[in-house]
Amino acid sequence: MSEDSTSVGSSDPPSMWRGMPKGDGPTLVMENVEVGHSQANPLLIIPSLELQSGEIVSIAGPSGIGKTTILRTVAGIISPLSGKMRVCQCTAPERPIRGSIGYIPQRLGLVRHASVWHNVMLGARAGHSTKWQIFNKDASDHAVRAIESMGLTEKIDEPIRRLSGGEQRRVATARTLAQRPKLILADEFLSELDEETMEGVISEVLSYVRESGCAMVLVEHDVSRAKKVSDRVLLVDDGRLNPFISGTVIVEA
Repeated sequence: MSEDSTSVGSSDPPSMWRGMPKGDGPTLVMENVEVGHSQANPLLIIPSLELQSGEIVSIAGPSGIGKTTILRTVAGIISPLSGKMRVCQCTAPERPIRGSIGYIPQRLGLVRHASVWHNVMLGARAGHSTKWQIFNKDASDHAVRAIESMGLTEKIDEPIRRLSGGEQRRVATARTLAQRPKLILADEFLSELDEETMEGVISEVLSYVRESGCAMVLVEHDVSRAKKVSDRVLLVDDGRLNPFISGTVIVEA
């Protein structure tokens, strides 16, 4: 068993993930949305995308064609160039309430000198308060549950810089689960995990999504893995986001 094969998951039902208030209508709606960094040269267009609570959609396609830009646009890091977008019942450019969106970027954004506990608590606090608090019982409980679910209990006091790449990805996932968002955006969050650990992480994330009614959009280059995790797979092709057709071959540039 490799260092990233620590048992992930729990036999206990994730009861504290149940009963989250669900919004009215779909979690994400995009209509003729162009994304990119320049109005003169958009990367791609999303003709139509609707994501319901409890649904997982994967976005596949070659590197460098705008998959990450889609996530950054939905997260509100960059603005859509055109079209209509509604996220967590808020129409862009209006922003959803703090903590509604959990984002796991490729560059994980962990505080490297801080412990696993403190990094996960950053997410937990974001989901429970609009102000920094010294202690919040609900936030603490959700941080503990998320750390346990990712098999990181024995690493709870370790600084991030001492963890392997796979362990750091599990910390970033725990941070997002502790936040209890209504929408999770994940960019290649399963990379650097061995097969056994990956199965456990997938199981826990699926449990969270199904129990809480959260929705999830993930970027995943491995189509077979995307199919395993997702309800639907979408493919970026020729500047558009389209449904994936079985038999399509993705060719890296």
